[in-house]
Amino acid sequence: MELWPWLIAALLLLLLLAQLSRSARFYAKIGLYCAFCFTASAMAAVVCLLRHGGRTVENMRIISWFVRSFKYAYGLRFEVKGRETLDEDRPCVIISNHQSILDMMGLMEVLPDRCVQIAKRELLFLGPVGLIMYLGGVLFINRQHSQTAMSVMTDVGERMVREKVPIIPVIYSSFSSFYSCKTKLFTSGTIQVEVLDAIPTRGLTVADVPKLLDTCHQAMRTHFFHISKIPQENGAPLGPDTQEAQ
Repeated sequence: MELWPWLIAALLLLLLLAQLSRSARFYAKIGLYCAFCFTASAMAAVVCLLRHGGRTVENMRIISWFVRSFKYAYGLRFEVKGRETLDEDRPCVIISNHQSILDMMGLMEVLPDRCVQIAKRELLFLGPVGLIMYLGGVLFINRQHSQTAMSVMTDVGERMVREKVPIIPVIYSSFSSFYSCKTKLFTSGTIQVEVLDAIPTRGLTVADVPKLLDTCHQAMRTHFFHISKIPQENGAPLGPDTQEAQ
């Protein structure tokens, strides 16, 4: 039995419901976003296998191209500042704030070549999405088995210590003006993306880690509020829908 007619019928039903209420429009757009993810992942997987024959971080260029196309369907714009920091030919660790399922689009806007990502193992079982992440060289961490997760992170950490690589924070402005699960808002909008200056780690020891974490968090927090144009009061965000760097 053909599956496509049922999928088309379901999408048409979602579009019909979208005309009835704000909540329906929100869930319709989320449904279409998920459909885009699965369809694009399946198409990208075929291209990756034809181009490189298997699992390699080089596939991330192909994946990035597919994901970046999503923004046109949703009327989203990304304005990036400081991209040159990521263009330098050197190893580094990139950290960013997490807000919603839309983060993936922002990440692909600035992802440098040969960048290895870390993700929770559960994503590996999301059909074509998990397949394309595997083909892109993503390292999966099983959070239910802390020993395995720690082993993966230890390997990464040992290289960081050995090469004393810098940490580069990437900040995405708040989505709350156009996306909110609480109010069922999902419209077009502009996301400010700022790549901060590298935070050096050379010469640091394990004892310096807590201070390093605090330095990264404070820098990301400050810039998040700045580019989101959100005031701060006693270090806390104002407004119920504001989501800061995590």
